[in-house]
Amino acid sequence: PCSPAQKLVFNRVNGKRPQVLLPHSLAPEESYTAAHEENVRFVYEAWQEVEQQLDDGQRGESTHGPVQYVEKNPNPRLKTFVPIDLEDWWAQQFLAKIENCS
Repeated sequence: PCSPAQKLVFNRVNGKRPQVLLPHSLAPEESYTAAHEENVRFVYEAWQEVEQQLDDGQRGESTHGPVQYVEKNPNPRLKTFVPIDLEDWWAQQFLAKIENCS
């Protein structure tokens, strides 16, 4: 399977400014704690189970399980609503600040 495109992630540690980003080939490998990996695995596996149950319910194989909420009378003003991608927005803000400083 193809891996998704990499996204910039901005984390501040103790309010300190993040380190300068290095090109991918020069950047050290990211390391995650065992607890972080366990949390990610738990959420991923739980979500996969929910998606499987939703699929089973749509095929009529299950009468119990999660129910997907669908608005019966959607607000017509929300027809063109597009949710914002916060990671992309923060990345754009960060890059704009870098460009303004140079």
